[in-house]
Amino acid sequence: MSIQKTISPIDGSVYVERKLADSAEVESALSKAVLAQREWRKTSLAEREAICRKAVEYFLNNADEIGLELTWQMGRPVRYTANEIRKGFQERANYMISVAEQALADVEVAEISGFRRFIRRDPLGVVFVVAPWNYPYLTSVNSVIPAIMAGNAVILKHAQQTPLCAERYAAAFEYAGLPEGVFQYLHLSHEQVAGVIGDSRIDYVAFTGSVEGGHAIQNAINERFIIGGLELGGKDPAYVRADANLADAVENLVDGSFFNSGQSCCGIERIYVHKDVYDQFINDFAELTKTYTLGNPLDQATTLGPMVRTSAAAFAQKQIDEAVQAGAKALIDPALFPEHKSGTPYLAPQVLVNVDHSMQVMTEETFAPVVGIMPVDSDEEAIRLMNDSQYGLTASIWTTDLDTALQIGEQVETGTWFMNRCDYLDPALAWTGVKNSGRGCTLSTVGYEALTRPKSFHLKINS
Repeated sequence: MSIQKTISPIDGSVYVERKLADSAEVESALSKAVLAQREWRKTSLAEREAICRKAVEYFLNNADEIGLELTWQMGRPVRYTANEIRKGFQERANYMISVAEQALADVEVAEISGFRRFIRRDPLGVVFVVAPWNYPYLTSVNSVIPAIMAGNAVILKHAQQTPLCAERYAAAFEYAGLPEGVFQYLHLSHEQVAGVIGDSRIDYVAFTGSVEGGHAIQNAINERFIIGGLELGGKDPAYVRADANLADAVENLVDGSFFNSGQSCCGIERIYVHKDVYDQFINDFAELTKTYTLGNPLDQATTLGPMVRTSAAAFAQKQIDEAVQAGAKALIDPALFPEHKSGTPYLAPQVLVNVDHSMQVMTEETFAPVVGIMPVDSDEEAIRLMNDSQYGLTASIWTTDLDTALQIGEQVETGTWFMNRCDYLDPALAWTGVKNSGRGCTLSTVGYEALTRPKSFHLKINS
């Protein structure tokens, strides 16, 4: 019997132990999902909506308890974790429920006398959702709720770090009265995940995680004629123009860089600042960074918790050290953060200047409270540097000139282009990436397209 252990970054203790599913349990889940989906697809949208809204109600009723669990599992300060449910999770779930009727409506085509023609959006069948630990509810809700609203069954596999999140979904859907088998979860190893994807009863895979993980998912998918949505890494840039509201840019970009200890696929990892405002920007940015409190995330005063594991902190520190050895300057003295300790997940935030694209900290995903800042001479230089990346999830511009923001946005290779904001998913807009940030789309009415297949009806009325 294989046991999965969740080591809490708070103190290194084993917080959760779960048995991995055996082959019989995997087989049972797949069989149940197929049978349940055949009946679930016959239900009305109104029935699905009532159940999904009641599931959201469960999460809201238990937000504080869920938040505390989340803090123990992955280390985000408890002052923030319940808000993952109350804000982003609720907003996305409710939006995707509200637009389901529009998104799933028949597509009518031009009338021809004697014929009825339309395109129907059929559910795919069984959707396999593989979710990460960093925003375990925000990432999974993008697929789980719309998949069920579209008439699919869902099997959820959550990260080893956050297994309780999968169990919370099961409790929510049980509370809501979802028929048995429409939603299930499995605790699985990487090898088992590949095996499930290879099973003919899986019709779609929704994966959020690393580029390396994305390649593994793609390799498993390639054995079959199905597709998968892959939301992978990011090295998201920001460009601060000379006309920007600097106080607003600093406040939001510091938060975008360091919230969740920088462990966000769409967090800010590199900033390009026009030379005319560069000195003031980096001074104000560093000063605001120094106001963070690194510490035990169970303490309400803590604003920066540990990283998810010691190895993640060590990886980020290595990038910092290599950049400094290559000529970068670190603006933050780790001594200002007494809980910063080598050999632990507790890592002080860091702001690096005198950086360039020869350094990994400006080109490889750091996924930590670390940001590099470079001066630029022009919009053209900023565009070139923003595009000099293997990633393309989000990018932002900070300016008072809307026309210029639109013009530059047309040239930046990214899935989402922000003006005067960052690190936020608007559920009304498509969430997608380019290059090594993945493929496919979640959220918005467009997000339903991947969870359904078109079926054409071509009916000759008069024979």
